[in-house]
Amino acid sequence: MASSTDPLTLEVVELIGSVVARYHDEYEHAAANHQLTGAQARVLGLLARDPMPMRHIAQKLKCEPSNVTGIIDRLEGRGLVERRPDPADRRVKLAAATEEGARTATLLRESLDFAREPLAALTTEERTTLRDLLQRMVR
Repeated sequence: MASSTDPLTLEVVELIGSVVARYHDEYEHAAANHQLTGAQARVLGLLARDPMPMRHIAQKLKCEPSNVTGIIDRLEGRGLVERRPDPADRRVKLAAATEEGARTATLLRESLDFAREPLAALTTEERTTLRDLLQRMVR
């Protein structure tokens, strides 16, 4: 097991930090091009995949549900998100991307070139290995 202070581990941590910072910067820029904050863009991206209760959004973003309520209010005001009853439990409201919200989420995702460019330089086998290693790290 590698020590947290061994030079290789420190180098890997720095490289991961650089990747995360570059991705974050590009994501914020892409969001701003759609007049969204980074948090609004992240919520819209989540909801474009699946409608979900606001408490689940808060768990995924690791923030307070009251923050999510404000984000949903702003996205709803722009016609990108709607609230609807959960078919499984009508007492629960789901937030869901509207058609316009789903289109915006797709445009946002397509405008993120940073990750695609370096990954394109890797073979399928290398990308698979990278994915598998990252999955092990986050479990």
